[in-house]
Amino acid sequence: MLDKKEVKFMNIFKSMEEAVIYISEAIRRIFSPSDDMYPMIGVNPFEGDPYHGPTWVD
Repeated sequence: MLDKKEVKFMNIFKSMEEAVIYISEAIRRIFSPSDDMYPMIGVNPFEGDPYHGPTWVD
């Protein structure tokens, strides 16, 4: 049977392991290639007409 000191020691290491995994996953996501699903056609020009109605008043 484990005593309280050993259990506390194991809990500290488990917490440290979880923190390292959390941080490493964040770093992996930051530095990984983009996973956006945007089409590779570049910038599209605006083809609509601007609104020329009355000015907006708050």
